[in-house]
Amino acid sequence: MKRTRAHESRAAIERLYITMRHLFTRGSYKPMGVSGESLVQALMVLSPEIYGSITDREKIELDGLLYVMERLPRGIEECRFVRLISREGYETSHLSPIIPPKRKRNCYRLDEQVMYVEMTRGRSDIYDILTHLTFLYIESNKIYHNSIDPKGRITTNWTMLEEFVKKEEHGEEFEKEAASAYLSHLIGRTYEETVHAVDKFAQSANSNSLFSIVYHLGRLAMEEIQHDKDREISFSATLRERIGHHVYGELWARKIQATLDEKGLLKRPIHVISANLHSVLNTIYSHQKLGIKSYDEIEKVAMDISINAKGNHGKAIYEYAVKNGFVDVPDDSGTNIGAQIIDTALLEKDELIPGIQLPKESEKRPVFVVMDYAFGEQAYECFDELLKPFKKDNKEYTLNIVSTSIMGKAGILYGGKGDLMIPDAHVFEGTADNYPFRNELKKSDFEGFGLGVYSGSMVTVLGTSLQNKDILKYFMESSWNAIGLEMEGAHYQKAIQSASKIRKSIRSNVKVLYAYYASDNPLETGSTLASGALGMEGVRPTYLITYKILEKLFS
Repeated sequence: MKRTRAHESRAAIERLYITMRHLFTRGSYKPMGVSGESLVQALMVLSPEIYGSITDREKIELDGLLYVMERLPRGIEECRFVRLISREGYETSHLSPIIPPKRKRNCYRLDEQVMYVEMTRGRSDIYDILTHLTFLYIESNKIYHNSIDPKGRITTNWTMLEEFVKKEEHGEEFEKEAASAYLSHLIGRTYEETVHAVDKFAQSANSNSLFSIVYHLGRLAMEEIQHDKDREISFSATLRERIGHHVYGELWARKIQATLDEKGLLKRPIHVISANLHSVLNTIYSHQKLGIKSYDEIEKVAMDISINAKGNHGKAIYEYAVKNGFVDVPDDSGTNIGAQIIDTALLEKDELIPGIQLPKESEKRPVFVVMDYAFGEQAYECFDELLKPFKKDNKEYTLNIVSTSIMGKAGILYGGKGDLMIPDAHVFEGTADNYPFRNELKKSDFEGFGLGVYSGSMVTVLGTSLQNKDILKYFMESSWNAIGLEMEGAHYQKAIQSASKIRKSIRSNVKVLYAYYASDNPLETGSTLASGALGMEGVRPTYLITYKILEKLFS
């Protein structure tokens, strides 16, 4: 049987995960040593779309590099030692946390050579960062090889870059065009591409300059190859002990349940919504405060808030909400998942949103628990704990959960950014686990709003940075009929089904609503996650899905 690229890619993903689990259990490894080499080879065979030109022996992948640097702690490229830790008390130390904006986690720079990174989101988070670090080490070795001549001598391009970076570090002026010219040779890119990339890195709130990143990545590779100063990734004993035991998910869920208990809401009909922390708030309370009569008006208010337009109602809506049933439940568990509670019995209007009437009896009015996006396997950990009974004074109190709604961002396989996906099943990549379900939302609910809408199965992937076109085309063109890929769907559904069908901790006929909007199309060149954020393109699908969830639950 002839092996296809899809077969080879799926085998590479399997090798990556088996190797990462082995290295995690072992406790440490050298990324450019024998153990790390197996990760490098598997990633090179896979050649994920998000890492672009990773297999090119000379060209540095610039969009992928920026994507990674915005999700790793600033300055990690300067550190020889990276240690992944659990929450171990460093938040009480004098060390200032470094928090990447695109993947919120506490990181601590101990000194010039050591970076500690907190891992509180489960295995998916660990696999994600190990994949990103492996990519960085591959690119660093390219930089080193581009900085020496055929006889192994350091080139002028490298020595000049070193001078420019030292000037930058001392706050001195330097000629950026000349620096870009030298840099272009070290990264295997044209001068024009280099200047454009330098500007993009300069605009990033988290990343150091491209000059600095390339220099320090190359320096560490050079010191390892020429002076045996090995780089190392290690995992703390506490992290290895805690992983997989729902330590942070339990803390997170108990705080939400305790807040519901404190407000006397445990027996009220509860609707759990996994979304962002602004769309449900703004959709409900813009109608309550401003008397908005249609979805189009709600979308207009949301647009103004998103662009911070002059005179927008964002602050006024929030202040009004706090006085009328809205409770913010900030996260202090380590999950980095904020939550909100909305008690509709305290709303001033009898309409939830335009045309949707609330029950007259307060005890029948719904309570919303809104949680921010989870990450990969963390979705199971948090949902599994939230759907369990609340324990207090040696008694158990079952939550009256009526519905679970999941709104998420996902990669789309047919349309473009901002289009919608309405799934009827989740296929868990790399396993035989499939989760068909009855989705209360339908494709027809979203037609006529100017967005592409697709229905079919969604692939829950082991990591968005581990996909290439061959795998995605297989899922799209085969009888799996996949319309998109994401990282949480199967994990949410596993928790919902175990709670409703096996443990019986929630009602067996709990309503399930899933809808995704496209953050990228990994099959289109230039449209992967590395191409940048959705921006305003994400406002309409976000608020349309939110509105339709509320409409569907109570119409």
